[in-house]
Amino acid sequence: MTQTLGFDATTSSNFFFEEEHHMLRAQVRRFVEEEIKPNAEAWEEQGATPRALLRKMGELGFFGITYPEQFGGSGMDERATVVLAEELGRSTYAGVAITALVHTDMASVHIFNAGNEAQKAKYLPRVISGEIITAVGVTEPDAGSDVKGIRTTARREGDYYFLNGAKTFITNGVLGDVYCIAAKTDPKGHPSQSVTMFIVEKDTPGFTVSRTLKKHGWNSSDTAELSFVDVRVPAENILGQEGRGFYEIMKNFQNERLVLGAMAMGEAQAAIEMTVQYVKDRKAFGAPLWDKQVIRNRLAELSTKVEAGRQMLYSTAARTAQGETLVREVSMLKAYCGELVNEVMYACVQYHGGMGFMRESAIERMSRDARVQAIGGGATEVMLEEVAKRM
Repeated sequence: MTQTLGFDATTSSNFFFEEEHHMLRAQVRRFVEEEIKPNAEAWEEQGATPRALLRKMGELGFFGITYPEQFGGSGMDERATVVLAEELGRSTYAGVAITALVHTDMASVHIFNAGNEAQKAKYLPRVISGEIITAVGVTEPDAGSDVKGIRTTARREGDYYFLNGAKTFITNGVLGDVYCIAAKTDPKGHPSQSVTMFIVEKDTPGFTVSRTLKKHGWNSSDTAELSFVDVRVPAENILGQEGRGFYEIMKNFQNERLVLGAMAMGEAQAAIEMTVQYVKDRKAFGAPLWDKQVIRNRLAELSTKVEAGRQMLYSTAARTAQGETLVREVSMLKAYCGELVNEVMYACVQYHGGMGFMRESAIERMSRDARVQAIGGGATEVMLEEVAKRM
């Protein structure tokens, strides 16, 4: 297995992982090689990952690795989530990776963590099988990392709430089936006690995908603006308690940031491996680029930083799996990995020379995809403030 999985699976991570995690890594990596890499270039052009692939991921159990067996899941812990995210990141197609990971670890987790038993029984089996795909609607034009700035409202009339407002930059927004939407149920209340999460199904009258968005990267992931005009949502579709949505969002941000850190380290590792091979093959001035000490040393330096990030990632996942609340460490991890993956991509494009600037090269696509890692899920500046608060 060491040879099959290259840098990591049974050497640098035995302290943190068990055999089931190594088996999962091998299975996901095989799926990436057989199902994603040969086909994903077409998905980049189409602007979305096909439902057929997502359904196949569900059938293989990738969408339920941390959910209980009673719903069809595997009941594993955060370490398994990190394995899935890291290996999908290594695919070099971050748009495919984020499509799956938003579904598993950023949207449906709201149903699992805050949903009642009836809601879990209704949605989770189909989430896990891939029959339905989920999205989460928090971000608005004036509310991204600043969740308290949400302006979408939900007013109660009898047994229903009526949602009005808009969401933007929503991953899986076009092709999703079930949305976890944040709205203010008490516009005059304290910002942290006025937000409520709702389950909204796609065919609900008044709910529309108002615009499909074109992006700098993640082109195989569909992204949309959503509109809510008097969308009537049953009161039974509240996730958790009214007014507690802010805290649910903050809780789930921890998992989201862990996942994004893992995805970023997978991307960075793949870029380094790709670039090492390229500079060993590419000749300039009569010798391979690898013979230039400055290039070797820079790639060695970046590899060291990625290994450090990976070890912090694994440690944080293992500690989280044991029940620790690690806001400081997760914030550090998100800031570090989001910046590092961009540092890696910059150097790797540079060492690919003119080819690194061509759309036909994988590293060009990867450099575009990586840019958002320092923005989405909590911008670096916001993450560093979370660290500073705890110093």
